[in-house]
Amino acid sequence: MDEHRSGCPINLTLEVLGDRWSLIVIRDIMFGNRRHFRELMTLSDEGIASNVLAARLKRLLEAGLLSKSDNPAHKQKAVYSLTEAAIELVPLLVQMGAWGRRHMPASPELSIRAQLLEEGGPPMWEAFMAELRSLHLGAPAPERSVLAELRAAFAAALARREARLDEFDRSRTP
Repeated sequence: MDEHRSGCPINLTLEVLGDRWSLIVIRDIMFGNRRHFRELMTLSDEGIASNVLAARLKRLLEAGLLSKSDNPAHKQKAVYSLTEAAIELVPLLVQMGAWGRRHMPASPELSIRAQLLEEGGPPMWEAFMAELRSLHLGAPAPERSVLAELRAAFAAALARREARLDEFDRSRTP
């Protein structure tokens, strides 16, 4: 018995990724290197509930987008890793971020990584995917760290925001 609505590739992709949380979980593992349940639950800006996160992790494991292994340092903690199928979502996530920057009220701080990836184009995406393969699949580490570039740009954007807020506060103080 076929459990899919249709064999359309867009439908099949949406059956796996089309809910409210699956791509957010993948995003947080991919861009935030959040690999443990508690990190995914507490560090997400969107505030996912623990039961929803557990359900999404189970679904992503079953769909072959994540793998799960025991943490050797802590027997009760699992480590979640992206699979090759999830790593291949980088271009899709870049395009979603680009669309969101153009058509939605995205904040400058949270947009900077999407902007860099969009401007960096396929060469940067490939470098990022190579780095993800190293982190999650044990491939050799590439020379370029796109994650470090994205983190530095995000930190700089946050610093600019804080400087603007400080200047605004000073301008209002008599």
